Amino acid sequence: MLRSLCFHLDLIVDAMDAGDSAEAAAARALDNFAADWQERCGTIDELTAVFGEYADLVKNTRWDMMRGVLRSSGWQEVVRARRLIESLPELARIVRQLGRARATDEPDASNRSDVAVMEEHLALREVERIVQVPDYPGETLGVRRSGRVARMLPAEAMLLLHPRLRLVWHARHAERTLLGYEDSDRMPEVVRELAPAWRPSARRAPDKRLELGPMLVCVDTSGSMQGGAEAVAKAVVLEAMRTAHAQQRACHLFAFSGPQEIVETELALDCDGVARLAAFMGQTFHGGTDISGPLERALAKLDERRWQLADLLIVSDGEFGATPAVAAQIRGAKDEMGLRVQGILVGDRETVGFLEIADDIHWLRDWRRYGGQAPLPGPGATRSLTAQYFAGALRTPDNRDRTVSGAEAARLVGGGTPSQ
Repeated sequence: MLRSLCFHLDLIVDAMDAGDSAEAAAARALDNFAADWQERCGTIDELTAVFGEYADLVKNTRWDMMRGVLRSSGWQEVVRARRLIESLPELARIVRQLGRARATDEPDASNRSDVAVMEEHLALREVERIVQVPDYPGETLGVRRSGRVARMLPAEAMLLLHPRLRLVWHARHAERTLLGYEDSDRMPEVVRELAPAWRPSARRAPDKRLELGPMLVCVDTSGSMQGGAEAVAKAVVLEAMRTAHAQQRACHLFAFSGPQEIVETELALDCDGVARLAAFMGQTFHGGTDISGPLERALAKLDERRWQLADLLIVSDGEFGATPAVAAQIRGAKDEMGLRVQGILVGDRETVGFLEIADDIHWLRDWRRYGGQAPLPGPGATRSLTAQYFAGALRTPDNRDRTVSGAEAARLVGGGTPSQ
């Protein structure tokens, strides 16, 4: 602001040299300064509406570049995508849940593991108690009066030798008042009884849902995505960029169509990033579909330390199929690294290719209306129907073991082995 103000104030002298009065030259400089900042405030408001935060995009050194980007046709697509994402909050929720950097308090029903929990049960336990055993020969504790002849003192026994005192002994014996040794008649005893106890038990319990990590976004830019599907795909890319900047997360985009037609870019909220985003938004989707290439590059990203906790998001109409080798690599990354593959389907039906690699698929059935077309009703395939009517369509451990290559099948048929 100070740089702009000094620039316009410096022009007052030039206006006065051209014949204006000091008051007129000052008024013209202030009007030009106000017009300049009215344009800048409009740009700031536009950036805020699209990205929420504009960071360093409006610095004076980058102003000319940003003004050129905001006047491009691609930027108008960015604005339209921002309005579209506001009407699709479920897509924004899917993008926010990508990543595995932090555990939340919410359980993840789709991800369960064996956990050790303590459960209460009745179990036999050994308990030591003290029991009293009458006349039990134990440790001598002292002297007491009793009727036990075996434990009487020698002085009492001497009475039996006297002709008269022996009657006193018999009287004391009858009255149980003979002086005798006092023994400990108690002993410890170990018994087993049922008592409540705790024991560890393995149970299948849902893990905590993970989120807030790097994001790998694969967007189908084939010709079949033109129209409403293209608009939805661009809106997802914009939301991924906004979420990555707001939460300080890394986001990498793979835009793919035919074989070897892959455009990679990191979605960062800076001048170059906004320019790349506007260029992507201004493109029209065309070409074929090859999902194996971008999946291999995304899996290669997971080997880098920065992307090890990333999740993969695929936006497509589902008209693709991964090779068995790539599908096996996806399964290996899920098992070993915990990779989660989320899918956004902008098409008429769930396809075998999408079902095979995605953990969860969000099906946007009314995608046509976002491209100005009315949605067409109609049934779509599901995993259960596909498995029921086309038992070998989905790759399972059983049919993978029974599957042979095309060359092997031709050799078996040519060799005349009908059993195979």
